[in-house]
Amino acid sequence: MDLPHIRSVLERAGVEFARGLTPSELNAAEQRFGFTFPPDLRSFLSYALPAGQRFPSWRDLDSPELAGQLSWPCEGICFDIEQNEFWPVEWGVRPTVLDDAFAIARAQVAAAPKLIPVCGHRYIPDRPYVSGNPVFSVYQTDVIYYGGDLENYLCNEYHYYFGTPQYALPAQIRPIEFWSWLVELNGRRAGA
Repeated sequence: MDLPHIRSVLERAGVEFARGLTPSELNAAEQRFGFTFPPDLRSFLSYALPAGQRFPSWRDLDSPELAGQLSWPCEGICFDIEQNEFWPVEWGVRPTVLDDAFAIARAQVAAAPKLIPVCGHRYIPDRPYVSGNPVFSVYQTDVIYYGGDLENYLCNEYHYYFGTPQYALPAQIRPIEFWSWLVELNGRRAGA
């Protein structure tokens, strides 16, 4: 990624930046929340830290907004279980007790790669620990790819300023355990 170019374009789009995170700040977030920043996100956040209400406040690890962003994917799944009768057949028979259904969903999410907030409800998985993981848009169980990788995501999110198509994904996107399955499941439900 051409980090100076990306920062310049994002600044034209109105994104404000603070100084990049130090290695100790990155490590503190990883230890606190039990994930590992993938190398491309680590490089981006080290170069310059996007700031503002839609971006995670990685310097304030006690921030309620950050806690909300981190819990958003699992809470959204539980919301759809309760309110929208979401229950994939792959999980077996749905328990009649709602808390038992939530426990199954939480176990599924806990076993999956952790989603790290990038901006708003856009997330990148921490596994595999390589550059090039896709970025997901997560709104309850409406999970889609919003970028084939971090750079593609930024181009999609800020397409007008990059001069790129509004929503262009690469032909090949790395599959991510559980989250890519939700994308496929979402596509099957939309086509039903």
